[in-house]
Amino acid sequence: MKLISWNVNGLRACDGKGFRDVFQSLDADVFCLQETKMQAGQLDIEFDGYESYWNYAEKKGYSGTAIFTRKKPLSVSLGMGIEEHDHEGRIVTLEFEDFYVVTVYVPNSQDGLRRLDYRMKWEDDFRNFLLRLDAEKPVVVCGDMNVAHKEIDLKNPKTNRKNAGFTDEERQKMTQLLDAGFTDTFRFLYPDAKDIYSWWSYRFQARQKNAGWRIDYFLCSNRLQPQIKGAKIHTDILGSDHCPVELDLVF
Repeated sequence: MKLISWNVNGLRACDGKGFRDVFQSLDADVFCLQETKMQAGQLDIEFDGYESYWNYAEKKGYSGTAIFTRKKPLSVSLGMGIEEHDHEGRIVTLEFEDFYVVTVYVPNSQDGLRRLDYRMKWEDDFRNFLLRLDAEKPVVVCGDMNVAHKEIDLKNPKTNRKNAGFTDEERQKMTQLLDAGFTDTFRFLYPDAKDIYSWWSYRFQARQKNAGWRIDYFLCSNRLQPQIKGAKIHTDILGSDHCPVELDLVF
């Protein structure tokens, strides 16, 4: 089973840069999107053989997530069921027979870390949400998690130490999540892989210089480790400031 996750940084914009061709070429069973930045009816996009499920932010042109799936899910939920967090379209959860798939766009702590306190509350609530799912059946969670976990996960760790996405607080929340029973699938297979990133700033020719960050993940419940067949980061695919990431599972 092939799963893809991609922060498209505006699906309408990405659609004008070849999104549909990328979608077809990757040929995923489940294709998860973050930061769709659109409302219902703003883009007519569907693919033969796929169902799609969308969570739109109330604020126009902001956030938003979606999942395309070949296999019809047993159930679908949007958000995590907490009023404080569920206005920004950040989570879609599909239940399948053997596991859950969750796509997430984790809030950015923003310049000056002005949203860091909210981010900390989000992280705790999201971890508890995943653990409730995990108590029922294994979980695959993917998306833009807006944190580079270790120094190996970004080009310039020393100069970014206190910047959004690489604060001690954000990194510790990722550690807590993994310690709660989840596996970073890319690092599971490639613990020492360097210079492989999933996001590059549009500034300073960052992508040409590969001055990037690995902030897009596939995590899975630890008990799915035997099912992990492959993990990839498609650094060659353009169309967004992020590239798609992939997880291959065998059941």
